[in-house]
Amino acid sequence: MQKVVSCPVCDSAQTEIFLTRENVPVHQNLVMKSAAEARTAPRGDLNMAVCKVCGFVYNATFDLARLDYGAAYDNTQSHSPAFRAHMDSLVTRLIENEGISNSRIVEVGCGKGVFLRELIGRTEANNTGVGFDPTYVGPEVDADGRLRFVRSFYGPDCAEISADAVVCRHVIEHVPDPLALLKTVRDALNYSPRARVFFETPDVEWILRNQVVWDFFYEHCSLFTAESLTALFVRAGFEVLSVRREFGDQYLWLEAAVTQQSQAPSFVASDLAQLAHAFAGVERNLKSKWVERLNTLTASGNVALWGAGAKGVTFANLVDPDCTLLNSVIDLNPQKQGRFLPGTGHPIIAYDAVLDRRIIHAIQMNPNYRQENEALLRESGLTLNLVD
Repeated sequence: MQKVVSCPVCDSAQTEIFLTRENVPVHQNLVMKSAAEARTAPRGDLNMAVCKVCGFVYNATFDLARLDYGAAYDNTQSHSPAFRAHMDSLVTRLIENEGISNSRIVEVGCGKGVFLRELIGRTEANNTGVGFDPTYVGPEVDADGRLRFVRSFYGPDCAEISADAVVCRHVIEHVPDPLALLKTVRDALNYSPRARVFFETPDVEWILRNQVVWDFFYEHCSLFTAESLTALFVRAGFEVLSVRREFGDQYLWLEAAVTQQSQAPSFVASDLAQLAHAFAGVERNLKSKWVERLNTLTASGNVALWGAGAKGVTFANLVDPDCTLLNSVIDLNPQKQGRFLPGTGHPIIAYDAVLDRRIIHAIQMNPNYRQENEALLRESGLTLNLVD
């Protein structure tokens, strides 16, 4: 692939690659049926670039053709009580605070439809909805006809579907041309002047400041700061009403409205390039420290990861590619249990299987889930040393 030199958000040529990882699995959420299949998963190169002008971070050698977003793809997080609480709070805010009622809602990238079902399921709001996602599994029409799903990507051919609200959660980071996506959404709202859009995506500044090495992976080819996300929406023809941080400051939640007044985006000078280079400077050391830590833990018993999502897949491929340190990976999603981690082939298990596997340590991939994991273990009478 040719490297993308100019920034996809602001077209600046002042970009530079700060992080390179070769031959990484391109999928972090594709369910693998066997260890052999998992170890032969498609791979690609990660060359993360940062724009010095707007702070956008992207994989300059991303190749969408390598990915397969089909029915076997599963990034469902709603099996976690903590994540469900986060989703419930968003649904309540949209309906009660933002007035999304008696509305037609379009969700771009609805996954298995969990969030959209929640929005439509609040009967007092009287909403209807259409969800777009090639990975969707389930009935095409539901909720007495008030809910419809389309098993395809949202694109220009969807522009005739009117909407009062457009929701897009954890999709734009998977899109190599985010401006094209937003322009498609904007074009679809030409006859909906009062429509609002709500986007959620990871905050790359949080990743860099906290030096979370497992939050850079192939699927996430476009990562934003609050400033670069705002600039992108303005450039696409929206008025940004607010941007705030959610879920322990890990995510950005943006609300925007349609505007007829064209305006040029402003780019705020950012220290993100310095943060990016500082991150790259410590990544090798952080990986070495985790390998050393795992060696110490395995001396006293078996070690598992807790979390078979993108973070867990990336961590395992970085520190235990040969499956010599980690016994297995715990996950609450029953669709992943009994399957295997892309790239490494680590087996994925339910948390109550730790006794059979004699696991005494578990590395937590996200501190947001510590309390719920402790509660699950306590309720099951299990003892496990949770390591952050």
